[in-house]
Amino acid sequence: TFTVEEAVETIGFGRFHIMLFLIMGSTGVAEAMEIMLIAVVSPLIRCEWQLQDWQVALVTTMVFFGYMVFSIVLGLLADRYGRWKILLLSFLWAAYFSLLTSFAPSYIWFVFLRAMVGGGVSGHAQGEENKQIIAMSSCSKPFLSLGKVFCLAGSLLIIGLASVMNPTIGWRWLIRIASIPGILLILVFKFIPESARYNVSTGNTAAALATLQRIARMNGVAMPEGQLGEPAKERRGRFKDLIHPKYLRTTLQIWIIW
Repeated sequence: TFTVEEAVETIGFGRFHIMLFLIMGSTGVAEAMEIMLIAVVSPLIRCEWQLQDWQVALVTTMVFFGYMVFSIVLGLLADRYGRWKILLLSFLWAAYFSLLTSFAPSYIWFVFLRAMVGGGVSGHAQGEENKQIIAMSSCSKPFLSLGKVFCLAGSLLIIGLASVMNPTIGWRWLIRIASIPGILLILVFKFIPESARYNVSTGNTAAALATLQRIARMNGVAMPEGQLGEPAKERRGRFKDLIHPKYLRTTLQIWIIW
């Protein structure tokens, strides 16, 4: 028998990983554009709705509040139903509410809809996680650090679009244009398989093997000989594990840093 990790190392790095990197990296573009959008739209909605400073600040606060709440919910759902399904749901959710934001008739509706967008964007993290655990071998891990370029590109793109569109056709059309990358990514999700490691962890060995075989074909290499083995069943992590004395210091450090 062989494990997923052994199969991944045998398959190595190839065409599949480049495709995966480009598609999943592009989720960073969509995420950065949606998050940075508030910074370039706030001055305009302040004037349009005669907002005070705290009202402008509340928009950003609610975006990240939605991000915080839904990241927990979507993370739990991803553990139960798989990364791919939740990633697709999050992009549909974020694109839908982002488009609705461009039609917001009032400040209250704008705040509510952007909070929903933040909730959808929080699920994009499942794409980053899927990219890293789906089939990355040790030789391809240095390639992952280049993924931050996509986030930077998304931030620069929305700022560039705002400098052209805000003075001409307005912030509502800017929001609609900013939704396009997320919508386009939905169309290419069919090329992304579910994580082989996730499938094995849930006992779906056949699906995990099919994913590994597909990756091997795209990379033009052979699979390891034998059968894919299932790991020993282990207790799944729980939230209270984060505050266990063994991990409490690390947990608090990470929380403070973020």
